[in-house]
Amino acid sequence: MDNVRMSALVSEQLPLTEEEAAAIDECIPIRRFSKGTLLLREGQIATDSYFNLQGCVRHYYLIDGEEKTTAFYTEGESIASLSSYINKTPANHYLECVEECTLAVLNYDKEQELYGRVEGFESLCRASVEEDLGKQQQLLAQYITKSPEDRYLDLLKNRPDLMQRVPQYHLASYIGVKPESLSRIRKRIAERK
Repeated sequence: MDNVRMSALVSEQLPLTEEEAAAIDECIPIRRFSKGTLLLREGQIATDSYFNLQGCVRHYYLIDGEEKTTAFYTEGESIASLSSYINKTPANHYLECVEECTLAVLNYDKEQELYGRVEGFESLCRASVEEDLGKQQQLLAQYITKSPEDRYLDLLKNRPDLMQRVPQYHLASYIGVKPESLSRIRKRIAERK
């Protein structure tokens, strides 16, 4: 991760001239964040979006003093508080590094600048947002239509890496149960095997 340049990653999706590659590297720095770093707090206006190169970031809400996890972002995923970022309104949630993270950081103003400096960059960003929206719609539908046990089984099948990377109480919150209920779900699943 030490020598990664964002232009190298973008060029996998979009051919770049030398000037465009330089603009990408200038406008999208790669930074490291310690475990526990809050990238965004409730009430702040998001000025940055991120692309996860290494680590895990959690998206959560604080409701009546209780954290409600709604997403985990791992390698290769975009991270943004879109409504706050685009509309310049205060966020109603948090983004927290649950591991040490290496993230490409895209500031809103720099993104606008890149649209003019890099041909095809705006289309690339739009395609990324559309893909993320599709994933979020699927996750919302699963949350509404499936039981907590089925949501946990989906998590085991589709995101098994999270089992070792994320504390159990965050996983419980993510599937919509208390940690004790997750323990019971895990026990039932283990007994069936």
